Amino acid sequence: MRRFYREKTDHSVRTGVISLLLVCLVLGLFYVGTETVSAKTDAQQAQSLEEAIHRGITHCYAVEGRYPESLEYLRTEYGISYDEDKYFVDYQVLGTNLMPDVTIIER
Repeated sequence: MRRFYREKTDHSVRTGVISLLLVCLVLGLFYVGTETVSAKTDAQQAQSLEEAIHRGITHCYAVEGRYPESLEYLRTEYGISYDEDKYFVDYQVLGTNLMPDVTIIER
């Protein structure tokens, strides 16, 4: 009579654990991928800001015959804009005939 009786096994528990691990693995890979893309985007934004500031400095020198006296002058006269909460821009004027030193730091 016990010949056709089948005992319950742990297959359902094992299947549930494996499914949960696979879901965690996929979510972890998705998170790592989005963080990598985000880091690359941030680096590209900083590079673009640096290039825009240097283009503005060069354009000002070409048009006016002098380097801009401040970052604020570049922002108002040459349309340079950036997220001040995200980036700190250190703009040091070295002299009237020397290109200013620009350092961009991500906050």
